[in-house]
Amino acid sequence: MRWRYLLFDLDGTLTDPMLGITRSVQYALHRFGIEVDDLHTLCRFIGPPLKESFRDFYGMDDEQAAQAVAYTREYFAPRGIFENSLYEGIPELLTELQTAGCVLAMATSKPEPFARQIAEHFHLADRFTLIGGATMDGTRTAKRDVVRYVFDTLGVEEPSAAVMIGDRRYDIEGAAAEGIASIGVLWGYGSREELTGAGAGQIAETIPELRALLL
Repeated sequence: MRWRYLLFDLDGTLTDPMLGITRSVQYALHRFGIEVDDLHTLCRFIGPPLKESFRDFYGMDDEQAAQAVAYTREYFAPRGIFENSLYEGIPELLTELQTAGCVLAMATSKPEPFARQIAEHFHLADRFTLIGGATMDGTRTAKRDVVRYVFDTLGVEEPSAAVMIGDRRYDIEGAAAEGIASIGVLWGYGSREELTGAGAGQIAETIPELRALLL
């Protein structure tokens, strides 16, 4: 295997969270009096930290964006979290990587308690040595900070031993900021242009292609 430590993004990489995330954002915007009927227009919220997205896409200030995140969780926590599906072939890939001796970790901008709940729901939690995510209070949200947290918790001393796997530029940029390799995947919500533009070292169009790169 080329890398011992494999850091996986969650949304758009391991699972397809489209309905859960977009409906949660739709609910939050509705609380602000903003009506969005086409959920596909909200897919851009999949990947980056939510607070950042509310600021960037709807011009909210920090206080408004923080309130929007709170509204989003009102929908997501009891319902949206389960409006989610595994990409076909992911459980088998994770099992094979684990059997091969790789150390698997999740590195997601989703709050860690939600990431853990999703992993348990899909019976994936035992594949991961660590499920690392954002904090609920917003003190750790950027992908770079999540990657550093995962590194510190696992005790990774050599960046060349690790690779970040994700579907958006935030994953690639977060990896680069910590000096580790990255693989962009195309079955999620980022385009080839987005991923290569961010500096992805490799691109995998399919899960078998990802397996070949990792093993």
